[in-house]
Amino acid sequence: MIARLTGTLAESAADHAVIDVGGVGYLVQASARTLSALGPVGGDVRVFTEMQVREDAMTLFAFGSAGERDWFRLLTGVQGVGGKVALAILSVLDSDELHRAIAGQDKAMVARANGVGPKLAERIVRELKDKVGGVAPGLSVGGAPVAAGSLAADALSALTGLGFKPNEAQAAVAAADAELGPGATLDALVRLALKRAAR
Repeated sequence: MIARLTGTLAESAADHAVIDVGGVGYLVQASARTLSALGPVGGDVRVFTEMQVREDAMTLFAFGSAGERDWFRLLTGVQGVGGKVALAILSVLDSDELHRAIAGQDKAMVARANGVGPKLAERIVRELKDKVGGVAPGLSVGGAPVAAGSLAADALSALTGLGFKPNEAQAAVAAADAELGPGATLDALVRLALKRAAR
């Protein structure tokens, strides 16, 4: 399974890109949001990926963040939502908007995406309502959505509970998380985040 690609952007089109990794060009399908963030052809890129294997094709999908990939997995778990439809949804709704649409059962918001009719939009918001607890709304560290129950989510909750504004708390936790790296304890993360927020 290919989980991530780091290389040079060789081609970019309306719905896909080609990323050169050590002389091998990987064609990846991506949302308009991810494609616009890749930058110019010839530049260095790093994307998260998800591979779908079907009887007649193998398709590699690329995402600008792990959070976007998580949403793609949730969306494609809904009957009738294939990779292209999921990318269409992710092209018009960012993570926060998608979370709000599902939490509020706003099928009209989801139906703004190409290829999503009213019935499919209703199925998406209905089936995902109980599953979006795994993605915390409006919380991000380093641009990636924060999973509910994670150390970062707990640290953000601690700082906002102490009266810090959400954007201040996010910036502080992101800085502390980057400095401590994986394996940090919640206590260490909160202590360092508090120091960063107090500056």
